[in-house]
Amino acid sequence: MLDGSSTTIVAVATPPGKGAIAIVRASGPSVPELVRRLVQTKSRLRRRVATYATIVDESGDLLDRGLAIFFEAPHSYTGEDLLELQIHGSPVVGREVVRAMLACGARLAEPGEFTRRAFFNGKMALHAAAAVADIIDAQTRCAARAALANFESGLAQEIRAVRSALATILQDLEGAIDFPDEVPEPDRGGLKERLAPIRARLESLARDGELGRLVREGLGVAIVGPPNAGKSSLLNALLGTERAIVSDIPGTTRDTIEESVVVDGVPVRLIDTAGIRSHADRLEAHGIARTERALDSATIALVVADGSQPPDSASSQLLERTRDRPRILFLNKADLGTDPAFATAWPHAIVGTVRNPETLERVRDAIATAGWNAQRFDATRPHLAGLHEFEAAYAAIAALGRACGALDASEPIDFVATELAHAFSQLGHVSEQVAAEEIVTGIFSRFCIGK
Repeated sequence: MLDGSSTTIVAVATPPGKGAIAIVRASGPSVPELVRRLVQTKSRLRRRVATYATIVDESGDLLDRGLAIFFEAPHSYTGEDLLELQIHGSPVVGREVVRAMLACGARLAEPGEFTRRAFFNGKMALHAAAAVADIIDAQTRCAARAALANFESGLAQEIRAVRSALATILQDLEGAIDFPDEVPEPDRGGLKERLAPIRARLESLARDGELGRLVREGLGVAIVGPPNAGKSSLLNALLGTERAIVSDIPGTTRDTIEESVVVDGVPVRLIDTAGIRSHADRLEAHGIARTERALDSATIALVVADGSQPPDSASSQLLERTRDRPRILFLNKADLGTDPAFATAWPHAIVGTVRNPETLERVRDAIATAGWNAQRFDATRPHLAGLHEFEAAYAAIAALGRACGALDASEPIDFVATELAHAFSQLGHVSEQVAAEEIVTGIFSRFCIGK
């Protein structure tokens, strides 16, 4: 664990490259000394007030002029003395300001170290710290709103309410276990009724968390099929732009093309692939090999065939290969007619044409159904996000299930109490600062330097 009490860290907090402004942040006990040596103002810096300043290096030579803001501990992002300098967005100027701070005894911050210090100094819960990275990484508006919902204290409040209910039940059981002659054992049926809403609440959080994961990470859809089925045309139509070359010459697509669209707030990676057929030249065969890899890695297979022609061996093989995985079957070119043989071979297929907006809407709906059962995600509600949160919640749900099983089997009440205590302990990894060091390290390794 990095020492957050005796060292001062510094980093550029804005993205690399030129811009209008750059922000340099420093946090730690030496911040007042950095202000004294490197920041010149007409009057003393006031706490939390942006002040026009001249920034100099360790020798007093001019580096830049900009705004300086001093945050006194514990009223700062990190809970420590913190200095923020807003300077001109030249990479050279930012680098020189950081170098001057290093020369005055600070050290370069590790990725996520500012937020890590905020966590260890009690400025935010672990799930809120993880939400900071999710906000930065958000690819859609829905993902950003979901991350902001977790940045607030909603998830902690949900989990603490569950733990409070469990603590009350454990206190009731403790009396019956420690003083069996004086305190009667609680009614087992009533106890199960008290545990049911607790378990349901955790299961709801887990379901929302799975949808939230899709909103953050998205899913892959491999568009596969024989040559000239209309795969590239479908990609272009879903994107609303001519991204892939379309031709009636078989084998035009030789490589995979990946682009993203948003369906119901979920980022969907569409992967256009080379047409699969048995007779192909060497270059086309390389494209088909990449198609096979894309199909293996994608969550959903979107199998496209030319419905106006009789089914061929390639479409039949794809139909068989994708039988046991999430897939969407699409018979294209319905404007040219549909071969009767497809009615038997592809009974649940979408029949239409990529030129028809209603067909495209049916394809989007099918992606939502195959990918997340078309469930709507409420981005304003807190939800589980980190792997350790899911593990803790599922462990607690399992413990509650075992406790109910012990009640049904008329096992001793202390067996029930042991399982409830385990559930209570596991949930502490979500709402309290009791996570293992490897979990904390894993969360903050996702951060950029300066955050």
